[in-house]
Amino acid sequence: MSKQAAARNKSRRFLVQALYQAQISQTEISEVICPFIQDHNMKRADIVFFRSVLEGIGSDFSSLVNLIDQIGNRSFEDSDPVERSILLIGSFELRSKNDVPYRVVINECVELAKYFGASESFKYINSVLDSLSEILRPAEYAAE
Repeated sequence: MSKQAAARNKSRRFLVQALYQAQISQTEISEVICPFIQDHNMKRADIVFFRSVLEGIGSDFSSLVNLIDQIGNRSFEDSDPVERSILLIGSFELRSKNDVPYRVVINECVELAKYFGASESFKYINSVLDSLSEILRPAEYAAE
């Protein structure tokens, strides 16, 4: 794994935690960013990536939830906070971070679900993000 990939991997773990924190405390995502960075040792993480993903999710929250709701076999709100966090990260990256191959996005999110989520949540995450890949990145998806 390259240094940049490792830093982004670390950032994604922090993203799950920051999004979880925002949900549990019922705080706007934008209000969590600076305190979260100050409270955590993020020296090996890609802080620019971390900020851009959180800011993007915060500004596009409703449209991301709508995308997820169109695909999932349950509503976004019926998922637990960890699953919601991971689905937001994955859907945002699929839509807005075209420098990351869709298979990498899915794999990273599945690994996050295995690490943070309930025992079978990774299957749901994989299913939703695979379906979103087909919609959000049709050319890349069809090339495989």
